[in-house]
Amino acid sequence: MNKGQDDQIIKLLQELVKWTKFQAWSKAKEVLLSVLNNDIKQSIYHDSDGKNSSRKIAEKVSVGHSTVVKYWNDWAKSNIVEPISVKGGGLRYKKMFNLEEFGIEVTK
Repeated sequence: MNKGQDDQIIKLLQELVKWTKFQAWSKAKEVLLSVLNNDIKQSIYHDSDGKNSSRKIAEKVSVGHSTVVKYWNDWAKSNIVEPISVKGGGLRYKKMFNLEEFGIEVTK
């Protein structure tokens, strides 16, 4: 391929990504609002950055550590978090979406 073809392919891929995001936006927001249906879940999700442990999030939100782990496992099934391996062989989860980008206000 030559540079002109490469540039055209890149332009088409960018256009495809733009429209795919546009189509998926409303469905993603619908799932987020359905699954994160209270302030506690929204706060836990917001703090699930792959760096915070379940215990740290639980302490911040004033819930049990097992509650955070349960939500993480539920959310993994809904594909709104991704697993992150940590030292010692454990897993944490990282949110896939920034709630503020969907107009979902997080109570802190």
